[in-house]
Amino acid sequence: MQALRYWDYYDMTETFTDLYDKSLNQQAFSHLYDVITSRENILLAYRTIKSNKGSKTPGTDGRTISDMKKWSEEKLMMEIQKQLENYCPKKVRRKWIEKDNGKWRPLGIPCMLDRIIQQCFKQVLEPIAEAQFYNHSYGFRPLRSAHHAMARIQFLINQAHFHFVVDIDIKGFFDHINHTLLIKQLWNMGIQDQKVLACIGKMLKAEIDGEGTPSQGVPQGGLLSTLLANIVLNDLDQWVAGQWEFFPLSKSFQSRTGETLAKKRTNLKEGYLVRYADDFKILCKDGKTAQKWYHAVRLYLKERLRLDISPEKSQIVNLRKRESEFLGFTIRADIKGEKRVARTGIKASKKRKIKEEAKKLIRRIRTSPSAMNALLFNSFVLGIHQYFKRATKVNLEFSRLAYDLGAFIYNHLRPVGKYGHPANPPPTYKKMYLNRFKTFQIAGVYLFPLADVKTVNTFGFTPKMTPFTEEGRNMIHKQLRSDIQSEIGLLMKSTLPNRSIEYMDNRISRYSMKMGKCEITGVKLPAADVHCHHYVPLDLGGNDQFDNLRILHKGIHKLIHATNRKMIDGLIQGFQLTGDMINKVNRFRRKCELETI
Repeated sequence: MQALRYWDYYDMTETFTDLYDKSLNQQAFSHLYDVITSRENILLAYRTIKSNKGSKTPGTDGRTISDMKKWSEEKLMMEIQKQLENYCPKKVRRKWIEKDNGKWRPLGIPCMLDRIIQQCFKQVLEPIAEAQFYNHSYGFRPLRSAHHAMARIQFLINQAHFHFVVDIDIKGFFDHINHTLLIKQLWNMGIQDQKVLACIGKMLKAEIDGEGTPSQGVPQGGLLSTLLANIVLNDLDQWVAGQWEFFPLSKSFQSRTGETLAKKRTNLKEGYLVRYADDFKILCKDGKTAQKWYHAVRLYLKERLRLDISPEKSQIVNLRKRESEFLGFTIRADIKGEKRVARTGIKASKKRKIKEEAKKLIRRIRTSPSAMNALLFNSFVLGIHQYFKRATKVNLEFSRLAYDLGAFIYNHLRPVGKYGHPANPPPTYKKMYLNRFKTFQIAGVYLFPLADVKTVNTFGFTPKMTPFTEEGRNMIHKQLRSDIQSEIGLLMKSTLPNRSIEYMDNRISRYSMKMGKCEITGVKLPAADVHCHHYVPLDLGGNDQFDNLRILHKGIHKLIHATNRKMIDGLIQGFQLTGDMINKVNRFRRKCELETI
């Protein structure tokens, strides 16, 4: 997980772990502002935003991350700290994107500095919220995915025999979140720093360009929006779980989920919630219980969260008789032997969308049969295969899609490509596909066949796997070697006057990637001996980007720039450089337009 590496770079891992632990123990936080505006947290936010593709999307001021790359660390920190003293976010740019159902979703794109500020807040608020979130909400949370939500539903159908689903659609959820209630929910979660709450309040009220100041809702597209949305619906999660799953224990019995539980024999509504963002289901054992849940949830949303449901999209589904839809999949409980099991496929509107996109990409190849266009088609096919291959009917679904598109693809590509079984497919093709189907070769690139996909088992999420505990981090990946990690910490704390934030940030990345070794001698470098060299010097058109930086021993760096013969000989002898090492030094010197040695 890349985020963990970034946390280590900026020495924020312990801070986030501490916030998570305190939140687990129900402690309140009244001094978060200082953590949010700390140097380390701001630099981490910059690094995270820079790594995001959206950093190239401008806000209403027209700026992208590129406009900030030459800023010094000092300037970035001063700008953010100054802005937050009397915070007034710039106008949010409105952008519309088409949904699968043909309708349009509004996105709100903040300006770049406001995005970094939101990221600063998110980094500090997320561990506090994560400690209190419900286990079975999966949307926009670290390490969780739509596939984990589907795995949970399949488990409840297959193992617990829950065959009735309450589908609730919240009408315009993101646009109707109540601001006052949200601030109260943050307070109840322990986020009780008045400065922090005041800044969040101003983010919520940020003017939308051409539409004015919103009185409710959070703009989709804002970095903090998904976390705030999960905080709003966490109340619903905990309430639903409290009705049955977390109800006080008194009498033991075996539950349908296979767990030994104790429940009071009352008129409690047995049901289990699975949520992904604002899309959620409650699975029940019978229709009568499902009816109770439907009305109870509708009232809770209305009275407690001030949200309405969409009656035409909300329903109760008997999975034995018809399908329910969730996250692009269809779900049904079909007979297999003497029991019922979950059968999952691809929903109809998604299949239509796949066909439209495939045709568009095929027409593009026909017009311009280049390797780039063939690779774009392959990227699309691989993406939908990776997402839907966890459907139990994925073979059948993609066979039908391939059949429906077969004549179209053949007729369009026959004049520009070669059709047949790949004779010697490249490693990626061999790794992903079994080579059972004929396909077209376009400009030397074999197109990935739509039909060649097989189902993969879904696995549930392990709640212990969290980036906010040491145990969880050990489960995620092997951490950077501790010696390298400590040197990175020292490098991060060093300041170099007149150097851009881009240079300082990429210097750490380069050191980490090279495992702390000099790129000419291969010798491991402590932070005190590290120099970061511009391969193409700045005065010759070079820049501070990662690819133009090299980690060197400070003495080797001197050797690259040295012009005094006596100094050059002394450094070569002192480092006992081999012929290969001297050749590398000479490559660097040529880039600096200096004589070779």
